[in-house]
Amino acid sequence: MTDSLRVNADRLWDSLMQMAKIGATEKGGVCRLALTDLDRESRDLLTEWAANEGCTRLVDPMGNMFFRRAGKSNGKPVGSGSHLDTQPTGGKFDGVYGVLAALEVIRTLNDAKIETDLPVELVVWTNEEGSRFPPAMIGSAIYANIFDLDYGHSRADLEGNTIGGELERIGYRGDPLPADHGFSAFFETHIEQGPILEDLGKSIGVVTGVQGSHWYDVTVVGEEAHAGPIPMANRKDALRGASELLAQLYSQVENHSFEARFTVGEFRCYPGSRNTVPSRIEFTIDIRHPHLKAFDELHEQVVATTEEFGQQSKLDIKINRIWRSPPINFDDSCIDVVRSSAILCEYGINEMFSGAGHDAVYISSVAPTSMIFIPCDGGVSHNETENTSSEFCEAGANTLLHSVIAKAGLAG
Repeated sequence: MTDSLRVNADRLWDSLMQMAKIGATEKGGVCRLALTDLDRESRDLLTEWAANEGCTRLVDPMGNMFFRRAGKSNGKPVGSGSHLDTQPTGGKFDGVYGVLAALEVIRTLNDAKIETDLPVELVVWTNEEGSRFPPAMIGSAIYANIFDLDYGHSRADLEGNTIGGELERIGYRGDPLPADHGFSAFFETHIEQGPILEDLGKSIGVVTGVQGSHWYDVTVVGEEAHAGPIPMANRKDALRGASELLAQLYSQVENHSFEARFTVGEFRCYPGSRNTVPSRIEFTIDIRHPHLKAFDELHEQVVATTEEFGQQSKLDIKINRIWRSPPINFDDSCIDVVRSSAILCEYGINEMFSGAGHDAVYISSVAPTSMIFIPCDGGVSHNETENTSSEFCEAGANTLLHSVIAKAGLAG
């Protein structure tokens, strides 16, 4: 009865472009950091759109938002969503596409006057990116009881603002959810953030799992000195030491395996004077791998190399792992539903692992979960030039629509 049902592609695209105006950058991207005034504006707009579709809203103490379309029964809803926050130089689709694809599913069900047996719930997770408040995916992690609420509220940005304080400031520190809140199934739709689907000419990625991530904070402490009088051999140059250490680490990870990933995304030099030898360097490390054994081996190797380098140098070097998110596999039944829904809509599919972390990682620990990927141009993401097409957005939303119908069921 519903096999021919499709979303309104133009409406979905228009919603994406309207949301992209909030935090729009000169280069065509979006800067909408978590819990800023711009984040509040995007949350307010989504709340208005969801209310127009008859959804009720709950906001939990971490600012996670839940918009429910009622079903015939009061069973646990089928959930779908992602996040509204972006990277400092982010694009129009990362996260927000998954939110608005879920909204478009609700709009389409309303247009067709289809009543599902289970409720359908659109979800927005707080601070997925972790670019303002590390670590990443903390809203979904606290929902899944990976971290406690006090830990979440205490996370601070570089200016000392905390998640708890900023939630209060923007008016999105909500109330505890009902004790029985949960999902019968959860789907997250997302741009791939890589080139595989585009290279293969496929419209839909059926995501079977997500690779693991380690995050570290590293400090290298030396001694300030005048740039002129002090000979090179007499210096305790923190920057030189950091650069030599990083050369070793990059080489080590590259030689480990093709699937290994090593990234330094933040780097700070103190005191930051042109004619002073740097006394302190702070930087971050992000390590990823899809296989648990290799994932943990990389951690041990990077820590050992860093500590050994510190012992052999004139410098004081400390490495602190602040986050470990191991590789996960998604629920087979949800994977099957995504696959069959894409085939029903006659889209080319590719089964794949996600290289990026997503809120679905943590939700998979408390509910059957899977993800739907669509291609993005050149595999570019976390970049203002990030782009995809209306046709691919439509394909992902149609796949999500039929996945939700399959799991929520039709009211009898």
